This record gives sequence, C-alpha cells and structure tokens, in this order.
Amino acid sequence: MRKYKLMTLEKTDKSAISYKIRHLDFLLILPVLVLSVIGIIAVSSADASGLRRQIAGVIGCTVLMLLVAFIDYQFILRFWWLGYLVNLVLLVLVLLVGHESHGASRWLYIGGVSVQPSELAKILMILFYAQLIMKYRERIKTYIFLPLCIVLLLPPLILVYQQPDLSTTVMLGIIFAIIMFTSGVDRRIVAATSLLVIILAIVTVYTAAAFEPGMHPILDDYQQRRILAWLHPEDYATAEALQTQNSLMAIGSGQLFGKGINTNEITSVLSGGYISESDTDLIFTVIGEEMGFLGASVVVLLVLMISIKCLMIASRARDQGSRIIASSVAAWIGFQAFLNMGVATGIMPNTGIPLPFVSSGLSALISVFIAVGIVLNIGMQGKRRYSA
Repeated sequence: MRKYKLMTLEKTDKSAISYKIRHLDFLLILPVLVLSVIGIIAVSSADASGLRRQIAGVIGCTVLMLLVAFIDYQFILRFWWLGYLVNLVLLVLVLLVGHESHGASRWLYIGGVSVQPSELAKILMILFYAQLIMKYRERIKTYIFLPLCIVLLLPPLILVYQQPDLSTTVMLGIIFAIIMFTSGVDRRIVAATSLLVIILAIVTVYTAAAFEPGMHPILDDYQQRRILAWLHPEDYATAEALQTQNSLMAIGSGQLFGKGINTNEITSVLSGGYISESDTDLIFTVIGEEMGFLGASVVVLLVLMISIKCLMIASRARDQGSRIIASSVAAWIGFQAFLNMGVATGIMPNTGIPLPFVSSGLSALISVFIAVGIVLNIGMQGKRRYSA
C-alpha cells in the first residue's frame, strides 16, 4: 500500500510540471530588466561602440533566461559532473591558449566570440554543489564531507587565481561559503573555517607593505600594489590609486541628479577620458556621474530587490538543492555588486569584477541570466507546492 502511494505521488509530481507564463515571478524579472536597461544606458555613455552589442546581449540573455525558467532545474542538475569537468577544461584552456589583456589571461576565443570561463564557473559551481549535497545529504554532518567539498573546490579556484583573477577567486570563495552554510554542514565548522579565511585575508592585506613588490608569498606584484594604493592612496596618487581618485571625483560631481546621459560638460571626468574600464569594472562611476545620487541609489535598491527576492524563493523551495541554488544566486548577485560598487567608491581595493546585469561582457550576462532563469523555475515549483 505504501509503495502504491509513493508511486502515485511521483506520478502526480511529474504530471504537475506544466509551466505557464502567469506562474513566472515578475517581481524578480522586473528589477532584472530595469537594471539591464540602466546598464545599456550606462554602457552607451562609457563606450558608444559597444551599445549594439550590449543591447543584443541583454535581449538574447532575456530570451535565454525565460527558456531556462521553463526547464525543470532537476533535469539541469543531472549534468552536474559534466558541468564540473567542462568548467575545469575551459579554465585550463585559458591558461594554455587564453587571450591576454592588461597582464591577465582570462578570455578564450570560441568561434570568434570572446568567452570568460571564470564568469561561467560561478553558476556551474553552484549547480555542482547543489546536486552533490542533494545526493549525499545523509553524510553532510560527517567530518569528511566539508574537507571533500573543499578538495573539489580547489582545482577551479587555483586555476582562476592563476589567470590571475583575485576578485573572482574571492567571489567563488564567498559563494562556496554560502553553499556550505545553506547545506546544513555543522555551523560551528563553517564559522571556524570562515573565521580562519577572514583572518588570513586580513593578514595578507596588512602584510602587503612588509614585502618588496613581487616578493609577497601570496600576492602578485600588481595585486600587492593595488592593496598598497588602497591603504596609502597618497603614495600612489599618480599610479594605482589614480583611477579610484578619478572615480570618486566623478561620482561626487554627479551630486543629486547627475550631469545627464552622454553629457558633454567640460567638467565631466568620464568625457575627459580619465576613467578607464568605464564600461565594465567602473560602470558604477558612470552611473554616479551621469545619473547622480538618485540614479546610483536606484541601482543599489534594484540589486537589493533581486537578492531579497531570490532569498524569498529559497525560503519556499521544495528541496534542499533548490534552496542552495536560490540562496547562492542571491549571495552572488548581492556580494558581487557590493565589490564592484566598493571599488568605484574607494571602499575596496581596486579589483576587476563586473556589476551584475549592468557591466558590458557577454559571459557575465549569460551566467547571471541563466542563474536567474533557474531561480525562476524554482519559484514556479514552489508556488505549485503551496497552491497544491
């Protein structure tokens, strides 16, 4: 009798998977699209030549997001090991035949299109660990589980760090910490590990001045100089700290309402060519100068809305794997936006990391839109669960 009930439930669950447009969570889709439109406007000011590419990228990724939203996320999770291996292969290829720019090799040319595997690694890592934890959930409380997860994390983490890409390495570490926290691993172990990492990070930052440039045991020369420029900007005012100072000047000059889109004011820091990477890493600077405090506040609120909505979807998710995915995507978008804005406002050392949905770059757009598509699918399944 019990076996018959289980079979009936399985059939009911499978037959219930029929999605409709009205089941989509438009309170998540709307801020994503508004933020993407703001990104198009900001990119048009930062780099007019990239405007068409950004519009095409946003339209294409929106369609991709909706397509993914109507695919059962559990079907996607079946390819967890394949995703992990593809991730490693792409990251290895970056080191072997990757395109180098600004002293870093982070891009691959595939069919004439530039791809940044470290961006795709974020969503692939989330999906991999979600399925791993679901498959071995009865072993989560054992002492061997967390070390095993760390061992599996090390290969992609080291490959990303070797590009070198410290900011994405940190971001992957943050995502991993959220995954472990959500998975049910003993909180004391997670807290102790997190505390150790934080202490190591603080020691690394504040020992940057103790070593000669290029001699630090962990940091590369350029990473060490960026940290020193953040700690002592007056000593690097004409070098590594220059972009941060120009960024602060541009944001401050925007005042409350900004100078206007594509402004031609002679006082514009952006128009004067004093901001490099203005369409990617320092896109928030463009928003601050041209849209002012109000425009910048809108961007912050939209990011906050997206993260909170993902957490709300996680709270009513049907299983542990979907909770991990939705929570990790919320943390990814929120923390990465904070890092990007922190660099533009001088709160964080200068790092190259895009602002989600806003910065130009097809790989970053694809990965984050796919992530939101999966969260939308989780949300639709959660709604059916509560309406059943």
